[in-house]
Amino acid sequence: MKVWRWILLLVIVAAVAAFGWHWIATDPGYVLVRFRGVTAQTSLLAAVVLLLLAWALLVALWRLLRWPFGAFSRRHRRLSQQRLADGLVALMEGRHSEAERDLSRASRLNTLRGPALLAAAEASSRRGEHARALESLDEAAQVAPRAARVLRARVLRRDGRPAEALTLLTPEAESGNLSPGGWREYALAALASGDTRRAREALDPLQKSGVLGTRAYGSLETLTLVASINAATDGAVLNTLWSQLPKSQRRAPAVIDAYARKAAAFGLELPAMDEVESALRREWSPQLVETYGNLSGGDLEARLRRAEAWQDSHPNDPSLLLALGRMSVRLGQWNKARQHLERALALVPTPNAWEALGDAYTGLGDAQLAQRCYRNAIAMGRGENPELLPASSMVGGRLDTRPIAIEERDEHGVPRLRS
Repeated sequence: MKVWRWILLLVIVAAVAAFGWHWIATDPGYVLVRFRGVTAQTSLLAAVVLLLLAWALLVALWRLLRWPFGAFSRRHRRLSQQRLADGLVALMEGRHSEAERDLSRASRLNTLRGPALLAAAEASSRRGEHARALESLDEAAQVAPRAARVLRARVLRRDGRPAEALTLLTPEAESGNLSPGGWREYALAALASGDTRRAREALDPLQKSGVLGTRAYGSLETLTLVASINAATDGAVLNTLWSQLPKSQRRAPAVIDAYARKAAAFGLELPAMDEVESALRREWSPQLVETYGNLSGGDLEARLRRAEAWQDSHPNDPSLLLALGRMSVRLGQWNKARQHLERALALVPTPNAWEALGDAYTGLGDAQLAQRCYRNAIAMGRGENPELLPASSMVGGRLDTRPIAIEERDEHGVPRLRS
């Protein structure tokens, strides 16, 4: 396609040149120049060509004369560009002292002053020299004020002054003129300051900008919503906040977990259980299953039966077994709790499972084994290996570590053949 465009352009140029030559040939014009007794005469076309040639000659001579004087500035520009490149590489490699030195030197070139000073401030901040970083940002603000403001907020937040960072960005946030990076810093500074309302206000602009990937935005959104829920002062505030959140923000397991725990703490066990059960019907979540077993209040026996029914589709889930064990302990069903918790420990040993098993042995009146379970829970919390229980104490004489095989089905309910 490009070849045809060039051919068409050449045909048009040839046609214009032919008609133009024909027009000039009929009357080429006449130019007469007389100066100090010297007379020169030519056609108009020749005079125009001579003037263009003279102008090109003068420009070439001027550049030739300037070349020796521009050698120093060219060398300065080349060195500054090299220092900027070396400084950025050193910054990425963690050689922050070298990066700060090279970037500060590169900032002497006016065209590189803004990015070099910003990168030098970042290098100083990573070194922990926050005061030096702020000095560089004072200079960078004269060239790139918006970028310098965002980076200043980041430096202040790293320096443990999130309230100052939030105050710095608030005017632009209220006017809606913050850059995407500014909204991110605004949200992080608000979270660090405990101002969850402003942190939530930054979520919508960040989502619309698309500057963060799906995973990064989801992490920030979850962090913000969990902090907002945990900051609720009573049940009424919590319910108001929960009802105002969009449905898309009320589906993350971590957010539902935070709401359920906070609601239960305010005595709202039924709404907490409803949210957890609804979420588990939509999508299975080990985190929510464990929370379901920890919730107090309500009809505990009915909850235990409901959770036991989940075993048909999730028999190998240690979180479900832990939840069943905890609820059985609270109901005083010590042997059932022991079976569930031993199974959970056989699959994935955790401090919580050892602790719950200790509660079960306490209920059975075996203080020695209960103490050993509690010690194992503490040891695993410290990162140490637990001490196995005697095989004679296990149900059936030993701890069964074989996973229970279940039938796998696809989304249409058709069984899958095992390979």
